[in-house]
Amino acid sequence: MTTADQYPEFRLRLPNGGPEARGRHTDEMGTNGSRRFVVLAGQPVRPDVVPSFQQVRSAHRLREQLLAEGRIKPSQTWPGWLETADTITFNSPSEAGAVLMGSAVNGWLVWKTEDGRPLADFLPGASWGPNRAWLVRGSNATGLDLVQRMWLPEGRVSLAAARLRQGVEPGLSKEEVRVLVQEDYEATATYSQKQDLVEELHAFLSRMKPGDTVCTVSGGRLYVGEITGAVEQIESEDHRSNLRRPVTWQDEGHPYDELPEALQQKLSAQHDVVELTAVQAAIDGLGLTDEELADEAEAIERDPSVEIPAITVRRDPELPEPTDELAAELLVHETAWLREVRDLLADDRQLVLYGPPGTGKTYLALKLAEFLGGGPEQVKLVQFHPSYSYEDFFEGFRPQEHPETGEVAFRLTAGPLRELADLASREGNRHIPHFLIIDEINRANLAKVFGELYFLLEYRNKSVRLTYSGDDFALPPNLFVIGTMNTADRSIALVDAAMRRRFAFVELSPRTEPTSGLLRRWLDAQGKDAEPADLLDALNARIEDPDFRVGPSYLMKKGVYRNGGLERTWRTKILPLLEEHHYGEGIDSEKRYGLTALRRSLPEPGA
Repeated sequence: MTTADQYPEFRLRLPNGGPEARGRHTDEMGTNGSRRFVVLAGQPVRPDVVPSFQQVRSAHRLREQLLAEGRIKPSQTWPGWLETADTITFNSPSEAGAVLMGSAVNGWLVWKTEDGRPLADFLPGASWGPNRAWLVRGSNATGLDLVQRMWLPEGRVSLAAARLRQGVEPGLSKEEVRVLVQEDYEATATYSQKQDLVEELHAFLSRMKPGDTVCTVSGGRLYVGEITGAVEQIESEDHRSNLRRPVTWQDEGHPYDELPEALQQKLSAQHDVVELTAVQAAIDGLGLTDEELADEAEAIERDPSVEIPAITVRRDPELPEPTDELAAELLVHETAWLREVRDLLADDRQLVLYGPPGTGKTYLALKLAEFLGGGPEQVKLVQFHPSYSYEDFFEGFRPQEHPETGEVAFRLTAGPLRELADLASREGNRHIPHFLIIDEINRANLAKVFGELYFLLEYRNKSVRLTYSGDDFALPPNLFVIGTMNTADRSIALVDAAMRRRFAFVELSPRTEPTSGLLRRWLDAQGKDAEPADLLDALNARIEDPDFRVGPSYLMKKGVYRNGGLERTWRTKILPLLEEHHYGEGIDSEKRYGLTALRRSLPEPGA
């Protein structure tokens, strides 16, 4: 057995300007598989604890036990602090640091030598760097729930590696793991199974390290712990837990249905080992209120000028309230209508503006998205058409020229949805609303264009495995979709129930506001005569099918009000639209819908 004297002395600065505690690392294994850490008598201990400390299962209980036994007592050396009354041997550096600090800590990084080197530097073969978070599944290991049966009671996490040869060293590169998997699982796993095994084994053997967060799901609850030691390979009796790591688990699990959406998305990935580092802040805040998190940050002397990630990550993307100025700019009849559209987007995150041509659907979608997103940089527009495909919309292989060799080859290329989703999910962008405008959304085969993403429009808290890249993908919570649908092109009645479930529908029709009075408000703002609005009302009164009534945007252009502009617009844009609608019916469009006929139907001025 190696003694503590073979390691240098390590120091731990207590918070709030507190004194410095000292201890030594050993090679003696603790009960949970980590190396023990020794703190001598007379070392300072923080007198209080942070709110989350009760979740640190064994350390909290141990601290309470040591206080009750008098092994931690009021300090004579540091008034207002506590101190150790005798030598205490802890199961791990993290347990020692947690008891002394009264908070969860990564002992491998907070215990440092006099010249500032962390304890981690003295452990050979380990991979060190920023802490990571991981999901390891144990509730479906060959039909058994290892979480309840072994992991929680014994303080460990494991990975089945039934055919992996004995004596595998930690710290292997991915290529070295790939060779082992290819040789050891040659005839017992498919190609895709081997690919998954390489990723999972490499993560468990080489990327995980003491101090990392580990999560698992069992019985509808998420359990969180800290890895406290190195990987161990054993010949387990049932081959369900050949690779093991010691873990200090928190006392209580968290109800899965109450977890933040971003965390649920990551947890839904169908792999046995999944990196959760991107949602570490959401994990850190589980079970704590904002006030408790703020108190904890203050207690560990966090920089007050920096937002607390665990609080920041809880904020839903906020859509600003539409203003009277916006309503005036868009010539909407009342601000309350815009607020309702905004609320629909906030609730459903997907919305369709539908109506006849010329009702301003695309213009309104763009302007509203720019206002709600804070500018045009957060808005991307695509237009669907019958030949539009998944590869065009999301990702696919396309011919591209190599910038240096000039060689043309098919390369995986992101489409507009993937590009916008990647932008919205970047650090720093996650609380900024981003908008995808899909013009003429009903002109494409939606099931074909969206592919597996169609599922995500309804289940935003899930992720799916992508067809081409094989990545796990989820729609960011701050990504909103606004579609426009021309009812003259394809009736709204033909939209299937699947799409109706995924989108809120808002009508823009000449028969209702804000469209019915839009042209009249525009003419008034421009100081022009109201005759074009009267003519449009008379025209739409003669069109029986509401899906083919004509919208006001045809008459909201400067060219309409130059010499002969109204007659020209009516003859070349409005009448052809109605002639196509009545094709084969033998109706004289000019006689029924022409300007001369409509003007005759209008009441005389002053009548």
